[in-house]
Amino acid sequence: MDYNKTAKEILEHVGGDENVQHVIHCMTRLRFNLHDNSKIDRKKIEKIDGVMGTNISGDQFQIIIGNDVPKVYNAILGNSSIKADSNGKKSGKNKNVISAVFDVISGVFTPILPAIAGAGMIKGILAIALTFGWLSDKSQVYTILHAIGDGAFYFLPILLAVSAARKFGSNMYVAATIGAALLHPTLTAMLGAGKPIAFLGIPVTAVTYSSTVIPILLAIWIAAYVEKWVDRMIPSMFKLILVPTLTILIVVPVTLIAVGPLGSFIGNWLSFGVEALFEHGWIFAGFILGGTWSLIIMTGMHYAFLPIAMNNLAAKGYDIIMPSMFMANMGQAGATFAVSLRSKNKSFKSLAMTTSLTAIMGITEPAMYGVNMRLKSPFIGGLIGGAVGGAYYSAVGVKYFILGGNAGLPGAASFIGETFVLAIIGFPIAFAAGAIAAFIMGFEDVVSEKENAPTVVNEKSAEPKAELVIAAEQIYSPLKGEVKPLSEVNDAMFSSGIMGKGYAIQPEEGKVVSPVTGKITTIFKTKHAIGITSDNGAEILIHVGIDTVKLNGKHFTAHVKDGEFVEVGDTLVTFDMDAIKAEGFDLITPVIITNPDRYQSIEPVKEGKVNSKEAFMALFV
Repeated sequence: MDYNKTAKEILEHVGGDENVQHVIHCMTRLRFNLHDNSKIDRKKIEKIDGVMGTNISGDQFQIIIGNDVPKVYNAILGNSSIKADSNGKKSGKNKNVISAVFDVISGVFTPILPAIAGAGMIKGILAIALTFGWLSDKSQVYTILHAIGDGAFYFLPILLAVSAARKFGSNMYVAATIGAALLHPTLTAMLGAGKPIAFLGIPVTAVTYSSTVIPILLAIWIAAYVEKWVDRMIPSMFKLILVPTLTILIVVPVTLIAVGPLGSFIGNWLSFGVEALFEHGWIFAGFILGGTWSLIIMTGMHYAFLPIAMNNLAAKGYDIIMPSMFMANMGQAGATFAVSLRSKNKSFKSLAMTTSLTAIMGITEPAMYGVNMRLKSPFIGGLIGGAVGGAYYSAVGVKYFILGGNAGLPGAASFIGETFVLAIIGFPIAFAAGAIAAFIMGFEDVVSEKENAPTVVNEKSAEPKAELVIAAEQIYSPLKGEVKPLSEVNDAMFSSGIMGKGYAIQPEEGKVVSPVTGKITTIFKTKHAIGITSDNGAEILIHVGIDTVKLNGKHFTAHVKDGEFVEVGDTLVTFDMDAIKAEGFDLITPVIITNPDRYQSIEPVKEGKVNSKEAFMALFV
């Protein structure tokens, strides 16, 4: 890849230097915030050499590059007037209103999804136990398990309050207090008694707040402004007591009198609108939603459906929107499976089969971006599969009973209820439709430049030749810890193998050392990831933790620079494990061979516990 040429073409098709507010990069993507997204030419960008795909999340335009993203990023800075921006702050220019709404919904719901997913799966397991008679709903075991599974949903307003406050920049604990007040048993009983209620002579509309979504989002949005206003008005010496006191005293009554009823009204009408669409649109509603859901996910708009789905579950006990996501994922999985059948490229065939399996399990990004969108027509085949599955679900009236957090095979428990069997039948229907459509449409296969390359042993060299096939070598552990398979890494880009092959280490100390003798090709500005090329040409990526790019270098110290030569055991990076864990990040560290096509196999030398500088991976030609 000519990085300068790629950078210039990217800049041209995002609207030029003057359209860029700022650009940063993570492990695989360039992340642009632009003044005007309408100037983006996505079709031309996706044809640029080195670009794997594009995505829009909120108002951020993302270009998926892969391992070479730091080089393309540096080339962009070198070929433009854009300043390096490592803090990710945006300009003061107002966002598009719709983008801003989606950004808020995404930012609020994403952090709480693990809690909801875990609780939802427990409810699913409980439903299975009841269905097969393994458990009685009168038993104490059932009561305890029901409380464990239902707790996150009953107290959902508190979870949302904390997450919304974090998004809006207000005090999370004050927000939680507001949510807790709305769910207080005494208040709940009074609101449900059916008698007239008033606060200081002002009527209060009876609304049940448990499991609701929109009322608390509106309440915390208002609370953020009230808290800032009160903070400006109160002298410093009284802020600690008076700011939270006044915020709670103002926001809770306002919510009970006006915000709660309005939020409940909006939520109910949104649910009514969706229900009417499916009732009168019949199979066409499911056909359209199932066929466009993958596109909706790419834009980040799928988060807008979560409040509606949650409101449906709370109000009616079931939802009819979320099933379409399952069908879209099965359609993409089927299309990728078709690619694995038709491709003649052994490595790409293997990638397609692997990503098809991960898509079946509900993780579609590797299949969509790494295979289907890369080949174009299989992606369309996947959309067709989703549309067929969605139409089937609408025709037979499939219902979704539990918000399980996974739109793949592991999330099937979410359908347990009267339409469970019909729901399960939909999985192979969408998969088969996507596979057949992609197989018939065909695609231009990926050509392997290394397919017939001769085996050549590369002499030890500081600058390895890219065209040579590398002799076997041994990789030493860069960390002290426990060796794990990549499948246990909670990031699809690593677990699916799309970034390369290798293993992960769960670290026991915050020190990364060089696993080979070679050259530092990349040390990220955020210091969480290091790229090394060994003297024998193995390209190695060490990525400390998952999503730790968000720390922006905090808690990390780099001890090497780009281009520096290192020996096995030289210290590369140190990091504060306790501080990073305290901020909620998983420290599992993938150690990836990013040029795996050069090797016949990559095998573990050591399993279980491993010390740094101890051999733990071998590369064979």
